Amino acid sequence: MAGLSWLTDRPVAHRGLHDARAGIIENTLSAAQAAIAAGYAIEIDLQAAADGTPVVFHDDTLDRLTTATGPVAALGAAELAAIPLKATSDRIPTFRQLLDLVAGQTPLVVEVKSDWSGVPALCERIVADLETYHGPVAIMSFDPKVVDVLRRIAPALPRGIVSESYRDWQEGGTTPWSRFVMRHLLHVWRTKPHFIAYCVDDLPAVSALLLRWLFGLKLLTWTVRTPEQRARAERWADQIIFEGFRP
Repeated sequence: MAGLSWLTDRPVAHRGLHDARAGIIENTLSAAQAAIAAGYAIEIDLQAAADGTPVVFHDDTLDRLTTATGPVAALGAAELAAIPLKATSDRIPTFRQLLDLVAGQTPLVVEVKSDWSGVPALCERIVADLETYHGPVAIMSFDPKVVDVLRRIAPALPRGIVSESYRDWQEGGTTPWSRFVMRHLLHVWRTKPHFIAYCVDDLPAVSALLLRWLFGLKLLTWTVRTPEQRARAERWADQIIFEGFRP
């Protein structure tokens, strides 16, 4: 896809430029603001609240990061916004709130969390939120069905596939065959991604590199935390999704 140089122009802060010791928690408006101030692109996670609103949060449950417990999907966006995050004054933001803050100041790379169904209703809400947004943004997911849904409902929106070896994959909703297909990106004839985000510890991956070298797909790699991972990324990828240090 032409015109995607912005996707790899600058390092991408994983879940924003967060630092729990400084009171900046992942996937919050504070983490996004810190990334903007430091000149990084921002990666965030989106999932659906009970009322269908896209909210910025990674985990399936509230337990790790908030003072509440239980599944995120059981509560509406307003209820989630009322729950304190641990050790910070931030709350769980909606996608629209994040877009209003970023306002095109830096690229956004948005990962859609999925139950392997393609979450079409969530994808439609995300695309609707982006209709009035002016700024570089790309959407990606581990779930090829999500990428296929985005291809159909928003063909001009830059879309990517997130992948890895799946050797230690424990999450339900997949089979050995589907993991084989995802590992080797055998769905690309259908999903037609514009870029790939591949696990840094699994590079070099033949399928990802072939798509990069033969078809010009941008290759991001995640999550880079150590000097060894950074060296691997510099050899095989176009840009890093990082956390725990400042490139």
